[in-house]
Amino acid sequence: MKAVTFQGTKDVQVKQVEDAKLQKKDDIVVRITSTAICGSDLHIYQGALPTEKDYVIGHEPMGIVEEVGPEVTRVKKGDRVVLPFNISCGHCYYCEHEMESQCDNANPNKDIADTGAYFGFTERYGDYQGGQAELLRVPYGNFVPFVIPESCELEDEALLFMSDVLPTAYWSVENSGVKDGDTVVVLGCGPVGLMTQKFAWMKGAKRVIAVDNISYRLNHAQKMNQVEIVNFDNHEDTGNYLKELTSGGADVVIDCVGMDGKKSAMEAIGQKLKLQGGTLSAIEIGMNAVRKFGTMQLTGVYGSKYNMFPLGNIFERNITVKTGQAPVIHYMPMLFDWISSGKMDPTEIITHRISLDDASSAYQMFNDHEDEVIKVVLKP
Repeated sequence: MKAVTFQGTKDVQVKQVEDAKLQKKDDIVVRITSTAICGSDLHIYQGALPTEKDYVIGHEPMGIVEEVGPEVTRVKKGDRVVLPFNISCGHCYYCEHEMESQCDNANPNKDIADTGAYFGFTERYGDYQGGQAELLRVPYGNFVPFVIPESCELEDEALLFMSDVLPTAYWSVENSGVKDGDTVVVLGCGPVGLMTQKFAWMKGAKRVIAVDNISYRLNHAQKMNQVEIVNFDNHEDTGNYLKELTSGGADVVIDCVGMDGKKSAMEAIGQKLKLQGGTLSAIEIGMNAVRKFGTMQLTGVYGSKYNMFPLGNIFERNITVKTGQAPVIHYMPMLFDWISSGKMDPTEIITHRISLDDASSAYQMFNDHEDEVIKVVLKP
């Protein structure tokens, strides 16, 4: 089968690899019809999240069930499914309590990290092959896949982002505690940032401010979500500017940027030497922008170790910090209902539809912010 494979820093190539196949009795194999490039994939592309050569990446897939294991009863061959980026068993404490992103059984690499497992997200997170491929092996076939009803006539693109973007954005807003009347600052205007802005309004925010330094993304946010926009390149101290703009600070700051925001020279060197997990720029902006007793939600992915983390100022101002990988599986039915009823249209974040064969150039375009790219959908 054809698949997008990691070959080195800023080098992904579409190669012929061994076909995905059943390995356990509750596995399924899905023929992928649509998949997408996520901002988190860029951490692998840029070498910030190490992996082995020829590793298949991608964690936003959907497709048609091709084969089912003998213990699978929830789906059948021919079913159309969306596959969440969480790999979850469905019966451990975390899965049973809507914390599927930290499944106790999915990640065999307990010596590396006591954490959950995710498609196409390196050996650290379970060593599962990714979904930017023609075929994908899906474990826990009785829990992981979301089956699209046969009566649903929506195209793939309307449903694809149930795999990650939509539930991650919704969870970010819910987990951060956004409530009626709040002022919310969203750092980043990529796909997750855009949908986070939308969901903040839906949760009752009275004011939503989007922050980025890429003009076309800020313009997209303003047009799509009617938010206030701030270009952080235009301010010497964006955090304090936002604090003044909001008369004392935002109630909630949601960071949809993570480790690959704008880096100082020292941070860039430190990341290459594995001495620093990435930049702290988004956290520093957020820390200064949030009010006392406010909440910072870190949704953008961060590396393991950070020098000069501003813990003292976070502590002395009673700021609550929440973090992590979104548990997405239990949100999928609600999001499907919203999309089916016309309450929301996720396709408004799509800017490029590209053949899987051209994934290498698509990654370069996405990484370098060329051609006003927001979201790339790949078609196997």
